[in-house]
Amino acid sequence: MSTSRHLPPPILAEGLQSLGEDAWIEVIKKMDEVYNDLLQYEVALEEKNAALEESQQFVFSVLASMSDILVVCDRDGRIETVNHALVTFADKPESALIGTQLFDLFADAAARASAERLFASHGLKGLADCELALRGGDGGAVPVSLNCTPRFSHQGVQVGMVITGRPVGELRRAYQALREAHEDLKRTQQQLLHAEKMASLGRLVAGVAHELNNPISFVLGNAHALHRYAQRLKTYLAAIHAGKPKAELTEMRRELRIDRLLEDLPPLIEGTVEGAERTRDIVDSLKRFSAVDRNEMQPFNLIQVIEQAVHWVTKAVADKLKVETQLPEGVNVLGSAGQMQQVIMNLVQNACDATAEEERPRLTISARQVGDSVEVSFCDNGPGIPEENLAHLFEPFFTTKAVGKGTGLGLAISYGIVERHGGSLAASNVADGAVFTLRLPLVRK
Repeated sequence: MSTSRHLPPPILAEGLQSLGEDAWIEVIKKMDEVYNDLLQYEVALEEKNAALEESQQFVFSVLASMSDILVVCDRDGRIETVNHALVTFADKPESALIGTQLFDLFADAAARASAERLFASHGLKGLADCELALRGGDGGAVPVSLNCTPRFSHQGVQVGMVITGRPVGELRRAYQALREAHEDLKRTQQQLLHAEKMASLGRLVAGVAHELNNPISFVLGNAHALHRYAQRLKTYLAAIHAGKPKAELTEMRRELRIDRLLEDLPPLIEGTVEGAERTRDIVDSLKRFSAVDRNEMQPFNLIQVIEQAVHWVTKAVADKLKVETQLPEGVNVLGSAGQMQQVIMNLVQNACDATAEEERPRLTISARQVGDSVEVSFCDNGPGIPEENLAHLFEPFFTTKAVGKGTGLGLAISYGIVERHGGSLAASNVADGAVFTLRLPLVRK
């Protein structure tokens, strides 16, 4: 159906013109909200990066604060040297410990007997991670993880032992702190992932506006036409109910073009529904892309995801990049379609940035099956990647773009997503540009 025949007339009813302006104002307002959200996500990204560095410093401080007790004794078990940690643990001065028997440090007769038996049988080989109870400063028994290593003279003769230990309670607290730090790092990683997705979404605002403009304009134009037709039908039906003569009704029917109107109603309604459904599909696609994935491991058609990602990016860059695809009809992989769409959008956007100075920027996307996997190549005709940058390309925050043009997280996050999907992502140079190779396992039938 041609859209030109249903465009609104130059003069519209004041109420409908106001409705059209309000609709466009609402669209602009939503776009402003998206832009404000993007600024907030950029600030959040910096804050999460600082939190990530703080978490790493916390882990280092936890490791540095764990001090093992140290005891050096001779072959007869007589203590020769101790460190400050043991002095604090036993709550005795160093002078009171030097010269005493090692086994006097243990909490009770049973612990001493176990230690004597273990050291006698393993003295030459040493002990590793043996848990025994030592007497604490308050006289109570404290479980300690001990390690014993033989000490030899310069002639190779065993002259004693070196015993190190750490209270099991301290170990457990340290492990708990490490677990909590690890969970914090995982949460920060998820937040960085979501922030990068929103940054990618921000690059599509121009494409979204262009994409929404056509169906909204189409629906608006058809709504104006339907309003005019409704006015004509109202006039005609009023004349019928008023009992006008048949000749007058026939003339009115011709003047109001009722027959033509009735022919136009079905395609008008069909076109309006089509435009509304197209708008709904665009919004659903954006919601799927920006949402946090909850059900990640689901089969999906990788080719559809590639086509959708290419569509969004090329709309955003106003067709500055020519994309050629050589793809089979259907390739099913297992994972998150939303996360994989983010990966592919990053690769296409990088190709667009890399070829920005080329006279005819081009990206070729091809796919082929390799064993139980699918291999997708993204080959551009840009200047290529400097050899010194290839080894650092997927490192977090590594970027060659100017300040404010990139966070250095896109490829790093993409690399992590692909790894979690059991695949690989690599970059290399070809004769006339660079190529990124994405490899994913196929769904087993």
